[in-house]
Amino acid sequence: MVSRTTFDLLVVGDANPDVIVSGSPRHPEFGQREQLVPAAGLVLGGSGAITAYGAARLGLRTAFAGRVGDDPAGTFVLDALRSGGVDVSACVVDPAVPTAMTVVLVDGDDRAILTAAGCLDRLAATDVPPALLERAAHVHVSSYFLQPLLAQGLAGLFGMARAAGASTSLDTNDDPAGRWAGLADVLPVTDVLLPNENEAFAIARAVSDAGAGAGTGMDVTLGGADRDDADLERAVKELAAHGTLPVVKRGAHGALAFADGELIEVPARPATVVDAVGAGDSFNAGLLAALLRGLPLSRSMSVAVTCGTLSTRAAGGTAAQPTWEEATS
Repeated sequence: MVSRTTFDLLVVGDANPDVIVSGSPRHPEFGQREQLVPAAGLVLGGSGAITAYGAARLGLRTAFAGRVGDDPAGTFVLDALRSGGVDVSACVVDPAVPTAMTVVLVDGDDRAILTAAGCLDRLAATDVPPALLERAAHVHVSSYFLQPLLAQGLAGLFGMARAAGASTSLDTNDDPAGRWAGLADVLPVTDVLLPNENEAFAIARAVSDAGAGAGTGMDVTLGGADRDDADLERAVKELAAHGTLPVVKRGAHGALAFADGELIEVPARPATVVDAVGAGDSFNAGLLAALLRGLPLSRSMSVAVTCGTLSTRAAGGTAAQPTWEEATS
C-alpha cells in the first residue's frame, strides 16, 4: 500500500535568528557603557525552527510552515533550515513586516530572552496549505502565545490534520502576557502537549479556571518554590483530563508523563551544559521522532531526554543536536 504521506513531520510556528550572548552580565550597564563578554553567535532560533531542524537531523522527513520577512534575517532563517534538510516551500515571505529577532543573554544556566516579534503575529492557520496537512503524518505547533492568529485557528487546524489522518502536538512555550488563555478548545484535539514544569502548572490552572467541563475539578497549585511532585502530578492529571497526553520537560529532573491512568517518569542524563538554549525543542524533536518510529512512550521519553541533553553540548539550539544513532546508542 502506498503511504499518503510525503512528510513524517510538519512543524508550524516561529523561526528567527538568535543572537546568543554568552557570559552576559546579570545587569547590563546602560549609559553607553561597553562591556566585553566571552562569546556571541548568530544562530537559527525559534522553537518551531529548532524542533524542525532537530527532527530532520534525527532522520524525519520534515517540513516547516511559518512566516519570515523579506529581509536578510528571513533569508538567513530559510537558508539555515534548508541546509538542515527541512522543506520550507510552505513558508510565507512577508514583504511588509520584518523577520522576528531574538537576543538571548546567557548567564550560567540561566538566560534572559528579548524578542522583537516582527511578523510572528501575522502567521495564521490559513497560511498552512490544506494539501500539506494531508501529506503529513504528524503536525506540531510551537509558540502558541507569540502567534495570536495561529492560536485563534489552531483548534480548527488540528481538527483538519486529524481528519486527514495526522496526529498532533503542541509546545505553547511561555505566555509573555501571563494569561494562558484559549487552550481549553485546543487540548482535546492535541494528541501530545509538551510543556515544561512552569508551563504545565500555568496551563493546568488556566483550563481548570476556564471551567471547560472536562477537568478534574482539583486545585492546581501555582505557588513558586513550595510546589512539589504531588502538585505536578495534580497538574498533569488535570491536563490529561482535557483530552491530551501531557509530557512535561523537567530539566535536571528528566521528564514526566501521564498516560492510561499511570505516571511515567524518566530520569535526566548527566551533562556538562555549555548552553541550554533550545534544549526543550530538541526534546520535542526526539520525542516525536521516537513516537513516529513506533517506540513506546517510556522509551520515547528516554530518547527525548537524551536529545535535549546532548543539544546542550554547544552554544545555540541546533549546533549539537544529535543524530538518531547518537540519541539511541
